[in-house]
Amino acid sequence: MFQYYCLNPISKIGLENFTDEFVNTQDVNEAQGILVRSAAMHDMELSDKLLAVARAGAGVNNIPLDKCAEKGIVVFNTPGANANGVKELVIAGMLLASRDIVGGINWVESAKDNPDIAKATEKEKKRFAGTELQDKKLGIIGLGAIGVKVANVAKHMGMEVYGYDPYVSVDAAWNLSRDVKHVLNVEEIFESCDIITIHVPLLDSTKGMINKEAISKMKDGVILLNFARDLLANEEDVLEGIKEGKIRKYVSDFPNPTTAGQEGCVVIPHLGASTEESEDNCAKMAVKQMMNYLKNGNIINSVNYPNCDMGVCSQAGRVAIFHKNIANMITKFTACFGDEGINITDMMNKSKGEVAYTMMDIEKAADAEIIKKLEAIKGVFRVRVVK
Repeated sequence: MFQYYCLNPISKIGLENFTDEFVNTQDVNEAQGILVRSAAMHDMELSDKLLAVARAGAGVNNIPLDKCAEKGIVVFNTPGANANGVKELVIAGMLLASRDIVGGINWVESAKDNPDIAKATEKEKKRFAGTELQDKKLGIIGLGAIGVKVANVAKHMGMEVYGYDPYVSVDAAWNLSRDVKHVLNVEEIFESCDIITIHVPLLDSTKGMINKEAISKMKDGVILLNFARDLLANEEDVLEGIKEGKIRKYVSDFPNPTTAGQEGCVVIPHLGASTEESEDNCAKMAVKQMMNYLKNGNIINSVNYPNCDMGVCSQAGRVAIFHKNIANMITKFTACFGDEGINITDMMNKSKGEVAYTMMDIEKAADAEIIKKLEAIKGVFRVRVVK
């Protein structure tokens, strides 16, 4: 029996996917799994019982990834589950920026008591006129699940689409329209495109990538869209670009004191993935991944450990080892079983950066003495008996 705890309200449709082997606990310290959306976990005390954290969404900046890795806690996210909801809002963001729809709606609201509002409209509407999206050059930085969907829709809308992603996956490449121009240098996006939308994770290497230097290379009157993370842009530099007339509009899904209410900024209250469908899809995916890991030790869509899938164990035992990605570890692991005369029937070892994950299926269940020996090996974070 496994126990899970919800740090945020999680879609009921997702939670209904848990089998009878999983129960909801009201004590976070008793949980083997935590489901979370936006709750901050950096200052949380992580129980020794905790094995997994599943983020019902893509971003994981609210979770202490390194701390979890060192404790052998696998952190999952749900890439692509909310992609359609975000894609639709990105398209809406382009329309809001290209045509002053918000300004027009606000004018109508202010003139609602004018009996001649229809006549006044014909005089005022030119203030809110804009440009169409067809034939405009759209630059997409990041061709993951969301970026690919945005690219394909934009092509159907008659836009000329440029995509930049040096690490584009095989799946993304297959799903991407062949009419999208895949560029090898992000500066080509900056220099060529009328509209630029960013869809990359927030990392040390991407933080503030839209800055004064990048903006200086862009076309005059460029429209910038940020539905990924606000810290991907140096928003002080963005405001300066708006003031200088370099940037026509900045559309962000992340309200903060820097951009809220500022001239030239269209700020949406973090609605990208806030649809019923997105929340349901993320919850279902998070639950599925957590159950597979807790029951079988399989890791799919982890952000701090490598993917590792050995299916359902048909042997007497399965042991999972979390450790540093250093030489000679496998030899030490196998020696522990060999010394006890236990045959290893199947094994998988994967690494991700400085950490690694090893699973072993064995013909005889591991006893406490073997586990103790494995835990004593230098560089081992955690040993888990899956079966």
